[in-house]
Amino acid sequence: MTEPVVEAVVDNEVPPPPTDYGLIVPEDWFRIPLEPDQWKRSIRALVERVFDGQDDAVVLKRQLTKDLCARAEEGYQNGGVELYLSTMSIGPIPLSSSLIVTVIPPGESLGLTVTGKHHAQEVDEVLLPFAGPAVRRRTRTIPEDDDAYGNQLPVTTVDYAVQVPMTAASLLLTFSTSLDPFADAMVELFEAIAKSLRWA
Repeated sequence: MTEPVVEAVVDNEVPPPPTDYGLIVPEDWFRIPLEPDQWKRSIRALVERVFDGQDDAVVLKRQLTKDLCARAEEGYQNGGVELYLSTMSIGPIPLSSSLIVTVIPPGESLGLTVTGKHHAQEVDEVLLPFAGPAVRRRTRTIPEDDDAYGNQLPVTTVDYAVQVPMTAASLLLTFSTSLDPFADAMVELFEAIAKSLRWA
């Protein structure tokens, strides 16, 4: 009696590169898409939320709108696809932090340069559970006197650069916070968000 012949089928097809990504951010983080025809509407909604019930804050609302539009424009020009801003607070203290997601085309620098007087810089390699290996850099910077947004507080920035599978492009997650006394706690939150990155 002859044994049945079982043919092994080998799938040599290379999976296509991902076309999108997903992130899990806190509910109190506000998303601003960085397409020019979309960010103004999102910024208006955010400003209205921040100044809800404050009818006498016209000047402050106008200034915040101007600053956010400038930041969105700068992010878009640098390849940014979306900006997240925290609206979280502990009592009267706003937990000021942000995330900008940037697509870096093949052959272009990741742009991990430091401006201002940086006091500390740490670079290491990490593994994001759903997205693969990444280069992580943490920097603490004292802004220059001519900082575009008028900030003079030390800023902690954490970048995660991860290659998009099956491509030569990279995705750059840039988190920042000016809450210097709470920087370590905010960095832990940033890490949790980065670890939620997955390809779709």
